[in-house]
Amino acid sequence: MKKAVVLYSGGLDSTTCMAIAKSEGFAPYALSFSYGQRHTFELEQARKYAPQIGAVEHRIVDIDLRQFGGSALTADIEVPKGGVVEGEIPITYVPARNTIFLSYALAWAEVLGVADIYIGVNALDYSGYPDCRPEYIAAFEAMANLATKAGVEQRGLKIHTPLINLTKAETIATGLKLGIDYGLTHSCYDPTPVGHACGRCDSCQLRLKGFREVGQRDPVPYAIEVEQP
Repeated sequence: MKKAVVLYSGGLDSTTCMAIAKSEGFAPYALSFSYGQRHTFELEQARKYAPQIGAVEHRIVDIDLRQFGGSALTADIEVPKGGVVEGEIPITYVPARNTIFLSYALAWAEVLGVADIYIGVNALDYSGYPDCRPEYIAAFEAMANLATKAGVEQRGLKIHTPLINLTKAETIATGLKLGIDYGLTHSCYDPTPVGHACGRCDSCQLRLKGFREVGQRDPVPYAIEVEQP
């Protein structure tokens, strides 16, 4: 199997992305980040279950985006629970996060001699983050092929975004066909101290909507009663 670096947070999308990479004939080298996020439950899931999801190797990189803040995920700002305002970038957007993550993935890919990087960004059922758009990914890929030894030597680097045009329901349906146990994932922005999902943040609402649309119960525990099939 060819190697691929897969950005893997422990969440629903990145887990599905890694399963897709494996199904497409790649040996996944999973890359996660402890970046000063407001909770570590998702990262703990990633650490625990990466091999079970399919990772050949799993690295966790420590960086501290709390030094800059500017997001409800990296500063003492309340996570909104009222849904996303259309046309506005929500406060849960972490400035430059995907650019930073992809840069680390690019560095590891060069060391491994890997030409393929997977990231689970989505441009449909998402929260309006600018670094989840197809034009951003295309621009980063072009930059990667200009700025690296691999690009100069004409080996090329490819950023794979298999979820970018899928709804959350389509992503979940794809993952279920690949045998993913979504009970091994975590998506909530603001979980309880014991790790139960809040059920009210935008990430929880998108996740629950996806499961309802495929007629399946979300297997993770919620802190409140939520509408389930």
